[in-house]
Amino acid sequence: MLWIPIDRSLDIPLIRQVYQQIREQILNGHLHSGEKLPSTRELSSELKVSRNVILEAYDQLLAEGFLVSRRGAGTFVAAGAFLEQHKKVPVFHSSDEREENRKEDPVINFRSGIPSLDLFPRKTWAKLSHATWNDTSPSSFGYDIPEGRPELRQVLSRYLLKTRGVHCHPDQIVITSGATQALTLVSKLLLTPNDTVIMEDPITNDIQTIFKDSGALLYPVSVDEYGMKTSLLPINQNPKFVFITPSHQFPLGGTLPIQRRIQLINYSRKTNCYLVEDDYDSEFRYEGPPVSSLQGLEPERVLYIGSFSKILSPALRMGYLVLPSHLIEKCRKLKWFSDLHTPSVDQLILARFIDEGYLERHITKMKKMYKNRRDFLIHCLKITFSDKVNIFGYSTGLHLIVEWNELHFSKELLEHIQQFGVKVYSVEDHTIEKGKHQNRIILGYGHLKNEEINEGVIRLHEAIYNY
Repeated sequence: MLWIPIDRSLDIPLIRQVYQQIREQILNGHLHSGEKLPSTRELSSELKVSRNVILEAYDQLLAEGFLVSRRGAGTFVAAGAFLEQHKKVPVFHSSDEREENRKEDPVINFRSGIPSLDLFPRKTWAKLSHATWNDTSPSSFGYDIPEGRPELRQVLSRYLLKTRGVHCHPDQIVITSGATQALTLVSKLLLTPNDTVIMEDPITNDIQTIFKDSGALLYPVSVDEYGMKTSLLPINQNPKFVFITPSHQFPLGGTLPIQRRIQLINYSRKTNCYLVEDDYDSEFRYEGPPVSSLQGLEPERVLYIGSFSKILSPALRMGYLVLPSHLIEKCRKLKWFSDLHTPSVDQLILARFIDEGYLERHITKMKKMYKNRRDFLIHCLKITFSDKVNIFGYSTGLHLIVEWNELHFSKELLEHIQQFGVKVYSVEDHTIEKGKHQNRIILGYGHLKNEEINEGVIRLHEAIYNY
């Protein structure tokens, strides 16, 4: 008799349990080609289950070709269904289990770039979402244009001109699934293998990876407290573009002054290259007036990238790419073959959110709260570490940089610190040329409450002075 253990405590239906176990025995060769299976009556009686359970399991296996039925003779294992060295699928933790593990994780994580997710404007978003789903025409639920909904692009062009000094027609905007897709589109749009890309150093690892995966050669230019040192731009290179974060350099936090912006534009004109501007964290500026975009100075040479991941939520996966007019059509084709288009209804909700003034009100509210958290983190660091640390890069964004005079954050030290229940990140991990920033760490604070910030700094102090 065929041995099939049945477990009625499982959530898996009995039909599925019978089907899976017979299928597995055929694939791994325990049931051989031509071997006769018990009748449905016999197997249902043996397993103490309804005959319909066995009938449906057999029917599924017959449909998939694992079994053959011979009139008057019975049901047999089909030829050619044995898979040599077949292995069971490894067991993975479900997403629910992983989420639960994250909730129980006691580590205070100073990861940068995470907004305060608990303050996402849920009620407003839900209200606009309900209205959009009710009001939107049926055509909006079909396949859409790759560059994004005209409603969002029109609203966005007005918003960017008002808040960032970006000069563009709505047709120059391509809506993307976050800044990562925008960067990927830029690499496909401009790069071929062995092309040179000039980049700030340090700069986030993810961006380096995207450009390197396109076959580009990265040429690093050092940064200081004012951003990229444009005086170091190479005269013997012909780059495809210079990648720059002028409003808030990541990770060191500098803002590029007008003199360096002009140097950068003159360099791009001389070498006939593009400038790719990632307007990272520009909305949350705490010291001085807002800084205008680089794109506003040279619209036909700058590709401008923005995202709503830090303003609102990474879960929205909504960003945008503003292009010089001559690159629009090629980028639309690339976007189409990337994912057809970004979800249309989400774009319509976001368009209403911006157009009705909710985005600006949300930014104003969050800016005050993030400034409070930034000030509290600086206070905790000064109280705890006194004059042993230098703090900089805090005028904008959701993180700051802490520098020790006589401490190198090696992999071993970072792991040691995490054993004390706090996770911090080395600037050195984001460098192209190694060895210049080993004494600096990045502390993100946007997602942490003041009590977590205070406890995290205390744990960091304990870890460092017990190393």
